[in-house]
Amino acid sequence: MALFLPSPRTIDQGSVPALRWGIIGTGIAGNFVSAMHAFTTQRAVAVAARDVGRTQVFAATHGIPVVHADPAALIASAEVDVVYIATPHPSHHDLALEAIAAGKHVLVEKPIAMSAAEADAITSAGRAAGVLVMEAMWTRYLPQSDVMRQVLADGVLGDVHLVRADFGFSMPFLPEHRMWNAELGGGALLDAGVYPISFISSVLGPPTSVVAHGAMTSTGVDARANLLLPSASGATGMASTSMVTCMPVTAEVLGTAGRLSVLSPFFGPSGLTLTTGSIGSEDSVTWRDETVTLHDGMHWQATALAAYVGEGRLESPVHGHAEIVSVMATIDEARRQVAADAGSFA
Repeated sequence: MALFLPSPRTIDQGSVPALRWGIIGTGIAGNFVSAMHAFTTQRAVAVAARDVGRTQVFAATHGIPVVHADPAALIASAEVDVVYIATPHPSHHDLALEAIAAGKHVLVEKPIAMSAAEADAITSAGRAAGVLVMEAMWTRYLPQSDVMRQVLADGVLGDVHLVRADFGFSMPFLPEHRMWNAELGGGALLDAGVYPISFISSVLGPPTSVVAHGAMTSTGVDARANLLLPSASGATGMASTSMVTCMPVTAEVLGTAGRLSVLSPFFGPSGLTLTTGSIGSEDSVTWRDETVTLHDGMHWQATALAAYVGEGRLESPVHGHAEIVSVMATIDEARRQVAADAGSFA
């Protein structure tokens, strides 16, 4: 029988409630709102951010009718059902708790917080308040991620022994930039490393230990890190992230019967190649997601959130609270080890 990849199981846009979204922050939020408005029935109805002038331009660009003077006013608005928090990482915790206390569902950009303790506080508050809390790990909601889940569930790869993923790039060293600034939550692990670590977690679950090596910058953030993440099954995860190294940005799951490769960039809509057999007698098949451009793939998480709200869920079934906290704990430990062992990069 010919080798094949299953079709993705996607959520019907017409089957979910049309929620009213309040947007806090105007950076990555631009990509999210554009995708949401273009591909879903979800609508941003209000926005707030630090720079009122930029926020007004953002609102006009995306057809958002209300600009609030500050996040508190947006969170208090009876016209908002769900709050999307897209501000720098250090502000996620306080804003999320404020929105939850106001009875709003929340989608918080990755990483959800600055530590596992903060992540646990956010998710615990959401459960106590009876509202949905999701981290905006949009990769989990892409069609290719559902295909991967089906391949793994069907045992096509045999026993999984290794999962590896990387996300790295080389950018100029500008101490004032958010990525190089410790007070703004800079560093490779928090900004980019969360993707490969989360990918490995989605396949192997929480690691039994963390071994991390890397390098720090003169501004006190991690410039790069490589992680070894053994799992309870005996399989091993290998994650790499960097702000000073050009990486392929791919991911791979390798087992006794085959391997599944996620094409670059693995965190967005790209594609999959399934290869089975041994050297010299391999068979492979590739599926590519050519339905949207890169960041348009963010719309899937908006639809998923609306579906979960309609079902009365308090957490995502494919990216639950315990896993969100576990990934942050891995990042906590990796940051600690890199800071303790590495010399300065710049």
